[in-house]
Formats: sequence, structure tokens, C-alpha cells
Amino acid sequence: MPQKRIVILGAGFGGLTEAKAIHKYLKNDQDVDILMVNQSPYHVYLTELHEVAGSRVSEDGILVPIEHVLEHTKVRFVQDTIKTVDVDNHKLISDEAEYPFDYLIVACGSQPAYFGIPGMKENALTLWSLDDAKKIHQHVLDVFEQASKEKDPAKRKELLTFVVGGGGFTGVEMMGELRQWTEVLCKRYGIPKEERTLIIVEALPKILPNLPDSLIEKAKNYMTKKGINIMTDSPITEVEPGIIHLKSGETIKAGTFIWTGGVEAKDFVKNIGLRTGKRGKIEVNKYMQSVDDPNIYVIGDDAYFVTEHGEMPALVESAMESAECACYNIAADIHGQPKKEFKLELRGVMVSIGSTYAVAHVMNMKMSGVFALLMKHLVNLNFLFGVGGIESIVKYIKYHFFQSNRGRPMIIKHMTVKSQTFWLSLIRFFLGLLWITEGITKVQDGWLSGYAKIGDVGSGASLQLVGPSTPGWYAWIAEHIIYPNAIFFQSLIVLTELALGLMFIFGFLTFIGGIISAFMSINFMLSASASAGAAVTPSLLNPGNLWILVLSIAMLGGAGRAFGLDYYFMPYLKELIRYYQRNHRLALIPLIKHVLKKDQ
Repeated sequence: MPQKRIVILGAGFGGLTEAKAIHKYLKNDQDVDILMVNQSPYHVYLTELHEVAGSRVSEDGILVPIEHVLEHTKVRFVQDTIKTVDVDNHKLISDEAEYPFDYLIVACGSQPAYFGIPGMKENALTLWSLDDAKKIHQHVLDVFEQASKEKDPAKRKELLTFVVGGGGFTGVEMMGELRQWTEVLCKRYGIPKEERTLIIVEALPKILPNLPDSLIEKAKNYMTKKGINIMTDSPITEVEPGIIHLKSGETIKAGTFIWTGGVEAKDFVKNIGLRTGKRGKIEVNKYMQSVDDPNIYVIGDDAYFVTEHGEMPALVESAMESAECACYNIAADIHGQPKKEFKLELRGVMVSIGSTYAVAHVMNMKMSGVFALLMKHLVNLNFLFGVGGIESIVKYIKYHFFQSNRGRPMIIKHMTVKSQTFWLSLIRFFLGLLWITEGITKVQDGWLSGYAKIGDVGSGASLQLVGPSTPGWYAWIAEHIIYPNAIFFQSLIVLTELALGLMFIFGFLTFIGGIISAFMSINFMLSASASAGAAVTPSLLNPGNLWILVLSIAMLGGAGRAFGLDYYFMPYLKELIRYYQRNHRLALIPLIKHVLKKDQ
């Protein structure tokens, strides 16, 4: 049995950060066993739930298989639901098994806080899990279906009233998605959008209290212009089916009420048996250890940690930073080294209001509109890279920019129309034959014989790169770099053309080949003349070069995945990159065995 057993309970941003970091610190320790336990086989991007609820992104776009994230690490994964934690005997207990531990990291996340408001839990939709998001999505569709058939104006108005309780980040982002999606649904069901009512109800004097006042005003102004009513200083006192009661005595009849007013530790965490602080969070010391048990670490939303600025907020950045600190201290304890204190360093906050607008306060910079939206995407990509590496970034870009249901420019919509890769393979073969024929022709013309074939007019060379219409910057490159090294560059051209021909014919690294082919084509088009009879002539208006450029761009669409080696190589390359990201080294033999095992 391994000497030290580490168990990570939960696979959110904090849990996965913990798993990857603990692997980094202990990957060479043979006497350490690391186990992650989670009730779902997927990690969910909880920060993007509003996009699923609002039908901007499909649920596949926010799911990451946990086993993929942990692949090529020493962290084992078990899908199980833990019922209790035996703190005294250091073991987790489920209906199926028991999991002993020497170190435990609690990273279970949080749940909605209802603050004892009568009827809130029973009558409100929430947004804190994928199931919640899917439920909201289906509910909104059902409401529009009912409203399209309702003849009573009063009932129709009630059905088309959408209320979000809570004006924090989650509430504002949810309302931003609702605003855009309900416009689409109004068109689909033939309902005038003026019949739709959108309301944010906030108990505090202002929405988005973590942002500077100037950004709050910009967010309010944007939402007001888009038809969203914002009610501040309006605590909710009771919720009945279809009716929201406010402290002022006012009532709101609504067909949809989504509660986003706050979070607390999950009931499971509250009942572990460790000392808790506000909202059931487990009290921790400066090393992220439970104040009751130094071998139990608590991170993210489950940790009650107070800084000089107040309680640690429930943010992704908080979860990831606390996870990094906890795993460092576990490794330090195992290796007999000093622990480090947790220092929360939040770099900023941002909130999107639909797919086309956002406000952000990052590193003391205030942003709004497109720049804030871009910053939010960049921060999301940074978080996702920390959890899932390059694959997560590619997936995010795919679903948010190329397969999003809203907010895509027209050119992106046309670029993302799916086609059968088989037809691209025919073009690929043709382009490969074109390049390899050109390379063979140059070999026969003596381009590899050691005699200069590239030069100026007075040199007697068969290919001049500079003419009357050549751009000045290209002429300078030709005269000062290419001509003095003519033999090297002409050999490079020939070998590149032959290599491109083979890459396209065999369908190997076709994407890279497409980029090189496009570059070569543009390079030839910038030149002034070429040897007679060449298939690729350096004339800007030469139809052959233009066609090659167009065909090269087409190769970027995965042309090697049909009747090509890329069909087999790209999955292996993905495994290679994944292994390198986890271990920062290459090990080809284990990877080959791994890929072969997966294919069996």
C-alpha cells in the first residue's frame, strides 16, 4: 500500500487545478497515491451556465471529461457519490466503497442560498448546475409555447414576464442571455417583443456591487436601453407560484423567476463535522487547512477564509489560487519543507450582458463594450488552459465563436457551414501533384546542381525576383538576402515544393502544408518573372498562383482527415500534446502503447 494517500473530493475549477498541481509537485514520488472522486464524469464550466440556459451554447460546449484532463498524470479518477466523511478515521464513505486518506482536499463547490425566504426554494428556478441550466432552457421554451396559444392578455403578460432575483454577476449575465434569446423566440412564435417584460430585482442599493460605480452605470444604461427593468432596494420577502412579494408590498406576477441571489456551502460540506463559518463554509487557516484537522484542506467556495479585504469571494480565481496553495503545502508537508501562506491576489472581475456587450475591471483598468468582452473571453481561455490545456481552449473557441447560436458575424456563419471532408481530399491530391510536378521540373532544370538559378538580370539567372511592379520591401529582401544566398534559397524552394507535394498526396500535416503552400503562392505572386514553362509563375495576376492560393486555404479545413495520414496521426498528436502538458516532457513509446490500447 502507498505510504501517502491523497484524495481530492470534487472536480470543479479548484479540484482540477488541485489535481494537476499535485501531480506536478509529486509526480516523481513513487510512494504517493492520488485519487479524485466526483459524482459526475464531467467537469462543468459553471461560469458559462447562463449561456446554456439562454440557448447560446449547447451543453457539450461546457463539459470536459475528467479522465481526459487527468490523462497522463498519476491522479486516478473514480466516479462515486460520497455520503459521509469519517473525520476521525480519515476515510470517505459511499454506498459502494470506502476511500481512506492521509490528506483530503474538499472541493465540492456550493449551492444556492435562500436566506430563509418563504417559498423561495420551492418556487424559484436556480442557476448553479448543468441540470439547472437545462431546466431553465426547457422552461422558457414551454412558456413561449403556452403564451403563443394564450388568448387572455393578462395571463399572456404574466407568462411573458421574466424576473431574475439578484443583481450580481450571475443574475446580470443570466438576464443578458434571456434578453437576446427571448427576442429570437418572439420572432419564432410571432409574439411582439413589446409584450415581453424583463426585470432584475436586487435587495442592495445597486447591482454589480463589486464593480466601480462608473461601470455599474454603464451596465445599467445598456440594460435599460435594451428594455430591462432594474429594481434596486427591493428585497424579496416571499415567493409563491407565479408571484414574487417585495418588502415594499409590491407583487410581481411572472411566468419565470430565476434566483441568483447568493451561494452557500453544500449541505454535504456543512455536515462533514468540521468547524464552519458563514454560510456553512469550513473555517481554514492561512495554509488552507481546516482549523480542526491539519490533514484536511479546503478550497474555493467551501473555504471560509478572511483576508484584510473581507471574506474570500466565490470566484473561479479564488478557487484556483487556493487550490494551488493547498497542493503546494501538501507536497511541502510530505517532503518535510516549510509551507507557504495563502495570499489571495484577484486580478479583476468582468461580466457579460449577452453575447455582444460586457463590462470589466481588470488590474485597475475599466473597460466596457467590445474590449471588455474580449477581455472576458481571454480570461476564460486562461482559466480553461489551466484546467484542460490547449484542448479546452480549442473547444471554447469552437463553441463560442464557430458554433454559437447567437452573436456570430455573418462571415463566421458562412465559414462554419459543415461539408464532407472527402471532397476536399480530391482537391488535396490535385494540389499535391501540382507541387511535386513543379519540384521535379526544377530538379531537372538544375536547381539542385549548385549553380544559381535566382538572381538579377545581369547575372544570367533563369529566375528574376525583382521587376517594375515588385513592392519595394520585397525587392530589398530579394537583393540583400535572397540573391547573395541564391543556391540555399533555390534548394529550399525545391525541397519545400517536393515536401508539399508529398504532404498533400499522403494527407500528412495538411493544415501546416496549407499554410506553407499559401505562403509560397503569395511569395511567387510578389515576384516579377519565372522560368518559362513553370506551373507556378511569379506574376501577381497569374491565374495559376491565384488558384493555388485559394486551394491552399481550402486545405486548412482538415483535408487530410479523409484518405490521409492525418486521420491516424492527429489523434496521436493530441495525445502527445496532452502528455507533454501534464508532464513537460515527451515519452513516445508509452504514448504509442497508450494510443494502440485505446484503439483496441
